[in-house]
Amino acid sequence: MDSYKEIDYLSEKAKEFQQLEWNYGCHNYYPLPVVLSRGAGIHLYDVDGKEYIDCLSGYSALNQGHCHPRIVKAAIQQIQTLTLTARAFFNDKLGPAEKYLCELTGYEKCIFMNTGVEGGETAIKLARRWGYVKKKIPDNKARVVFCNGNFWGRTIAACGSSDDPDRYKAFGPFEGLNFDLIDYNDIAALEKKLKEDPHVCAFMLEPIQGEAGVIIPDEGYLKKVRELCTQYNVLMICDEVQTGLGRTGKFFCCDWEGVKPDLVILGKALSGGLMPISVVLANNDVMINIRPGEHGSTFGGNPLAAIVATEAIKVVLEEKLVENSLEMGEYFRKLLGDIKSPHIKAIRGRGLFTAVEMKEGGWQVCLNMLKNGLLAKTTHGNTIRFSPPLIINKTQIEESVKLIEKSLNELDEQIKAGKVLPSH
Repeated sequence: MDSYKEIDYLSEKAKEFQQLEWNYGCHNYYPLPVVLSRGAGIHLYDVDGKEYIDCLSGYSALNQGHCHPRIVKAAIQQIQTLTLTARAFFNDKLGPAEKYLCELTGYEKCIFMNTGVEGGETAIKLARRWGYVKKKIPDNKARVVFCNGNFWGRTIAACGSSDDPDRYKAFGPFEGLNFDLIDYNDIAALEKKLKEDPHVCAFMLEPIQGEAGVIIPDEGYLKKVRELCTQYNVLMICDEVQTGLGRTGKFFCCDWEGVKPDLVILGKALSGGLMPISVVLANNDVMINIRPGEHGSTFGGNPLAAIVATEAIKVVLEEKLVENSLEMGEYFRKLLGDIKSPHIKAIRGRGLFTAVEMKEGGWQVCLNMLKNGLLAKTTHGNTIRFSPPLIINKTQIEESVKLIEKSLNELDEQIKAGKVLPSH
């Protein structure tokens, strides 16, 4: 715990919980020094009862807010009835959920999994199988193209598709995955790759790169990707695990350009933060190439997940969270833009998916915000990602910006005093 010595804001009660995680858990995260015990709406509460505005939303898993009463009620009712059946049997909840999701999105088939990264793995398996069966790629030659700066998880395949040393260093070997990397937002690089290599079966990308710092491609990029994938008979896979379900002010982020990928991966807010649920959407041409026994998951498509996912989506639609995300996101960035701080390098975003890129002191500002009652965290050094629940209102946006401004002003004094802690 020595690394936390200079940022120890915790009470003795909170320190006990922090120490337990440190002693008995893997040190694979570096959390902000706060121990949370309760959530409701846009707010979180620590073990001492202090209230915080949550501007991270479980990395967009909580678009509907913490413990949304409709989703919780649906979950409790199903928990008391039936939670899991082996996929050796049918159940009466999965089929209706699949039908609802397909009819809503315009895809012919879907497959339920659990985590977002599991959805990514599933999409790659589906794409490879399609490549061999439909595109007639020779055995073991199928290739999948990814973008530099991508992030879709931390499995071996996800690490093997990354250009970030924190993801792949000392976790290899990755030879044989047949993954290629090109620059994001570079149509020329994509066309060159697809033209030169007939063994490419899929191009997988985020419509906005989240972990990289809310990186938004040029207007028309997604549309051109769609055209090139069609031209070269390559599947377009969009990772909408973080950007989907209203986060960017559209139901899917791809809707900003009217693009329909061949496969879409959803997760995170698909459960409203209650449990891990992911799904891959595709048409029959892609999905029916998987036969019984070739892919599955013990918990994928369980009755509880089917009920929770259906209710979570209905909340997004019926409570108009997509529209609120668009309106509140624009208002949030307008108010952020009015802050006169020499430390802000750039502000970017869509809907309630926003990044404030700092010249310096990003981690310190997050610590200042924590003390002031707002929770957010840096990504890639000095970029602070803000993604509050989509239920946030105008008054709460204004309150959030005041806390952000206060925290930035405190950074001025900390810089003068030489008391700015480095990013983690």
